[in-house]
Amino acid sequence: MTVEIAQPAPAAQSADETPGEGTPADEAFWEEPGAPDGGGPAGSAHGIVAQATATDVVTQSAATDVVPESTSNDVVAQSAATDVVAQDARDFGAYVRAGGWAFALKVARSVRPGGEAAGETAKISAKEFAELAGCSPERVMRYYKAWDKAADDGLVPYFEALAPGQDVELPDSDVWHSYYISRSSAASDRGTAIAAAAEAEGIRPTKALEVAENPTALRAAILADPSTAKAARAALLDRLKEDPSLQTELARDIARTDDLKKAVATETQAASRIGYVRQIVENGQVKTPAGQTIDAPAELRAEAERHLSLIDELDEDEDTGEWATDAYDTVKDLVAQTVQANPELRLQERRTKFYSSLQKATKVFEELTFDDVDDLDTIYEDDMLQRLEELQQAVGMCITALRKAAPGN
Repeated sequence: MTVEIAQPAPAAQSADETPGEGTPADEAFWEEPGAPDGGGPAGSAHGIVAQATATDVVTQSAATDVVPESTSNDVVAQSAATDVVAQDARDFGAYVRAGGWAFALKVARSVRPGGEAAGETAKISAKEFAELAGCSPERVMRYYKAWDKAADDGLVPYFEALAPGQDVELPDSDVWHSYYISRSSAASDRGTAIAAAAEAEGIRPTKALEVAENPTALRAAILADPSTAKAARAALLDRLKEDPSLQTELARDIARTDDLKKAVATETQAASRIGYVRQIVENGQVKTPAGQTIDAPAELRAEAERHLSLIDELDEDEDTGEWATDAYDTVKDLVAQTVQANPELRLQERRTKFYSSLQKATKVFEELTFDDVDDLDTIYEDDMLQRLEELQQAVGMCITALRKAAPGN
């Protein structure tokens, strides 16, 4: 589309405003007014009013041959106001269709591109243009860079092909934000990463950059609004997967905060119990109290599946602790009943339990050594000797009992 734009420079806008945002949903109903043979805007309500007013005045003049001076002045003033309103409407229609491109064109055709000296072109520098526009040179350059990127993609002509006041076909407004970056922070590596993440989430980079530049505002939103806090938590968890340093910092914060440490312990226990029940359902096996793995009976597996389905139906923010405890206790009782109901399994359970205890005692005793102690009298206590003698007696009794139970005795 070729858009005619009024030549006066636009009023200064704040550094955070982005032309093209907030485009009305009914922009398809806007049509650029044309200029009919009569010279007034085609279909302009104000043109019709002005024409009707003029006709009435001529009729009245013909009837009386006298036109009061005040009436004539009112007609002229109304006609001038109508022209201004019509021009505003045309400019607004052009902006609705083109968005920020309408302003970028003003920069592209008026600002001198790099490499051209002042005497080689009628264009001016970005600094001079900004002074005339009443805004910052940085803002002008953001429009300049947006046009430059679009020119590289073939959407608009290069700066060198444009002359001051020249109109060209402009892209649609919906692609403006793919090229325009309203904040200078986006030029940094940090800003580039934020902009890329925003595009991946399907939002405009300007929104994410605004949040990143206002951490205090983000903190206030998290503290005041549960839904914002929930979104922040989800984002933080996603980042933790790829940020070992953040994992360490967060773990340290939790360890140093008693309430959080207790909460983590509680949730860890619940997760462990749910995992115990889930393993029965998915693998069909279960660990006994002594630690041996056995095939889960059909009744046990069905009960575990019932409890697990109830847990899986809970909302994400619901507390699973009570449900996990109930499921774990029920399954644990059923496992104990299964062991007691099977003599062979019960015998194996006793054997496994005894051997497990023996292994633990052996490991502990092996760690009890005096090899690194030069002077035993420095650590000697009567209680130490007494406990070792009691242990020796207990071990001797065990050995005697096992020898009696050995085959052939």
